[in-house]
Amino acid sequence: MSGAGFILAINFVVAGLFAASFLAVALYDTHPAAPRWFAFGYMLGALYFGIEFAIFMLAGGSIVAVLSFSVALASFALFNVGLAHKYRIAVPWRLMAVVFLLSVVACAAIQGMPRGSILRMFVYQAPYFVMQAIGVWIIHRSSARAWLDRVLEVALAASALHFLAKPLLMQLAGGTGASVGDYLKTDYAMISQSLGAIFGIGVALLALIILVRDILAEVTAKSEMDTLSGLLNRRGFERLAALSLEHASRQGMPVALVIADLDHFKVVNDTYGHASGDRAIQAFASFLQSATGTGHIAARLGGEEFAIVLPGANLVAARLLAEGARSAFSALPIGGLPAAARVTASFGVAELLPSEGLSSLMARADEALYAAKKAGRDCVRVARLATIEPTRGLQTG
Repeated sequence: MSGAGFILAINFVVAGLFAASFLAVALYDTHPAAPRWFAFGYMLGALYFGIEFAIFMLAGGSIVAVLSFSVALASFALFNVGLAHKYRIAVPWRLMAVVFLLSVVACAAIQGMPRGSILRMFVYQAPYFVMQAIGVWIIHRSSARAWLDRVLEVALAASALHFLAKPLLMQLAGGTGASVGDYLKTDYAMISQSLGAIFGIGVALLALIILVRDILAEVTAKSEMDTLSGLLNRRGFERLAALSLEHASRQGMPVALVIADLDHFKVVNDTYGHASGDRAIQAFASFLQSATGTGHIAARLGGEEFAIVLPGANLVAARLLAEGARSAFSALPIGGLPAAARVTASFGVAELLPSEGLSSLMARADEALYAAKKAGRDCVRVARLATIEPTRGLQTG
């Protein structure tokens, strides 16, 4: 077996392994459409390499050559479908169907041309370029591209461009051989199959890494989410709040923290039942989500205690937000409770001091919350520097 034939056989095995890998990822992905389509694409890729090997071993005719070309082009199309699902872009079915049909017709038409013709080689390779360029376009249209997605975009663009370079490579390498059976013995076959292996493996690895990255991100998000309230839990809050504080410090922006606690929550549970207590927590969480803005970080720290980080807000702005939330929530009816029953909350507010960390900021906000509880609940208290001062005119309970 020639070196090119050996690489062709390796490509067959590698394509099959990647197909199996994508299918395995689909089992763990909550959005399995993308890895499934990737798997189907690499299955066709393995079929293509099998047909190619048979063509050159058995000197197949034009019909088999067109079939091989069609299978390879279809594998690229299926990979594009996977990309569209991954990046939540409408699948360009019509565009790919037109490209596919015209390309198959063109491939059939050039079968009678000399094998060393540059025009023949260009017509044969250009459809591969176009189909992978569609994949690049799909990724580029996505607004949710991280750096790794951009790397995949670049790798796919390089893979597409290498097909346009193949006519020149053919000329420089001395042609594709006098017959189909001679192809695998040529330097061009060695170069072409090697490049195909490099780009095919590179694109597949990047796609796999991106899929795994998304799965891990989703698992992390679920582990940092409080299922009852739909807000962040303490773990997620501390991670994101620390990042927010670090960013604000670099930008020279103020940051405020509001900690809230539902008043007499044990009485609510004991009087109306735990289901009503859960509804009170859900109502307060939903209220916090609607009351906070973009960039704010809301969380349920545990039990009936909640926290909100307000990047860009100073103590005055945070105090006003807390008072507005306190007043509005105290008038909010809670499902499952008697019509006249109301649940109130107490709030502690602190502003980040220079060189202060999250733990210190939370401790000062907790002290302010304790002061609000001590003052009769259903009120707001603020922390100023290392001491707690009442907010005049804000106590209502």
